[in-house]
Amino acid sequence: MDKLRTRTSFTSSKWIATVASLWIQCSCGVDTFSIYSSVLKSSQGYDQSTLDTVAVFKDTGGNAGVLAGLLYSANFLGFFMMWAAVVGLIKRPPVAVMGLFIFLSTHASAFFTTANVVTGVQNFPQSGGTIVGVMKGFLGISGAIMVQVYNIFCEGKPSNFILMLALLPTFVSIILMFFVRIYEANIVDDVKQLNGFPIVALIIAGYLMITLVLKNIFSLPLWAHIIMFIFMLLLLASPLGIAIKAQMEDSKRLSQMFSSESNHSKENPAKDTLAYHELPDGEGQVVNAALDDKILPYEESMNLLQALRTINFFLLFLAMVCGMGSGLAVINNFSQIGRSLNYTAEEVDNLVSLWSIWNFVGRIGVGYLSDYLLHTRGWTRPLLMSISLAAMTTGHIVFASGLPGILYIGSILVGICYGSLWSLMPTITSEIFGVRHMGTIFNAIGLACPIGSYIFSVRVVGYIYDMQATGEDHSCFGTHCFTLSFLIMASLALLGCLAAIALFFRTRRFYQLVVIRRLKY
Repeated sequence: MDKLRTRTSFTSSKWIATVASLWIQCSCGVDTFSIYSSVLKSSQGYDQSTLDTVAVFKDTGGNAGVLAGLLYSANFLGFFMMWAAVVGLIKRPPVAVMGLFIFLSTHASAFFTTANVVTGVQNFPQSGGTIVGVMKGFLGISGAIMVQVYNIFCEGKPSNFILMLALLPTFVSIILMFFVRIYEANIVDDVKQLNGFPIVALIIAGYLMITLVLKNIFSLPLWAHIIMFIFMLLLLASPLGIAIKAQMEDSKRLSQMFSSESNHSKENPAKDTLAYHELPDGEGQVVNAALDDKILPYEESMNLLQALRTINFFLLFLAMVCGMGSGLAVINNFSQIGRSLNYTAEEVDNLVSLWSIWNFVGRIGVGYLSDYLLHTRGWTRPLLMSISLAAMTTGHIVFASGLPGILYIGSILVGICYGSLWSLMPTITSEIFGVRHMGTIFNAIGLACPIGSYIFSVRVVGYIYDMQATGEDHSCFGTHCFTLSFLIMASLALLGCLAAIALFFRTRRFYQLVVIRRLKY
């Protein structure tokens, strides 16, 4: 009976929930639109504005996870129907129908992303920035992981990659989703044990970077690719070791605590009761007031309608429109940007992998850094968000220069900053508006992504590109294809930086009186 209880408690723990969440996140394959955008554009006869319009449907689905739990099979259905249209199994659908396909393909996975983040924040309330960074980090690096799978099993055919996106994420999520639950957190020990996950994540990112460099320097045979892929799977399995160790330490600590309490009760059966009754009324009231003061900040949570009545909500929303919107415009148009500068298809695939890695670094690195600076220096997260948006402005200017090899440098700056916004935004949401309705408010602010994507991808990048494009394939070659677009995006990213600075000044006193004070208890 004890063995059965131990086995059940192990599979039903916050540590296994965290590992299951990480594995779901890293199977999503986000930000890989550029891998198959060219075949989608050519097979459907789209111009750039139309392709970017389809991409907006993708971004809308990926950030509208509030309803996604109703139809998770939509992930499979959407990608499968898109694949059928690309390979010619079904008649070429209208743009609106193709938009519906890609909306469904990304809509359902957003539900699990939201569930993973909210579950992680509530399981580890004192390390919100770290756990969100880890969750979002694995989501960000999923693109590089899926590109590795694509290069081995899809034989460089983008249409096969679409089919893989229909099958693999659906299969992984259905198997693991039952392990993702909310459990009671132990504040001190959880923080210490949780730090193992960022270390593993950084090792995985470093390994993917090394494999990418090796593939570009040497012509590796298929068996070498397979060995590297197997080693990557072993690294992805390593968080399970952290979970097992943490669970064993939790069990040992609980056993010691119960043993100590049992001995204490036997030796002093009425000590605590007498001590309580000996307190004068005034002292008891002081203690209760102090406890209430500690608890109240956790209990104050806004719902969506209350949040919408605040200026802070719209400042955060505007910052996300400018930052995430311009970042999405870059990744949605990576294929065409690379082609206009004479990059090969393989180089574009490498850029997508690099973007995924830098995106990951931003998500997990800034998440951990924001926790560290908040605990040790009192630096609030809106301040870090303003710094990220300022750096993103610089990245867009670097892209606009059009110098040789500039896509690699620009992808580092914009990729890290874009990832950092995905780490900071959910944590800021939980701190300012509370965790009770975090999922709803988080997804409402997440709608800034498709809105920003439409503004930057369709109305700016796509429109200017089509003005410059020539020929039947609606192509443009040269630095002039995107220079003006990047300068416009740099200007609006600066506007987002100003909005984040305003949010910083408006919430600075709140962080000092509530958030930072809460972390001390």
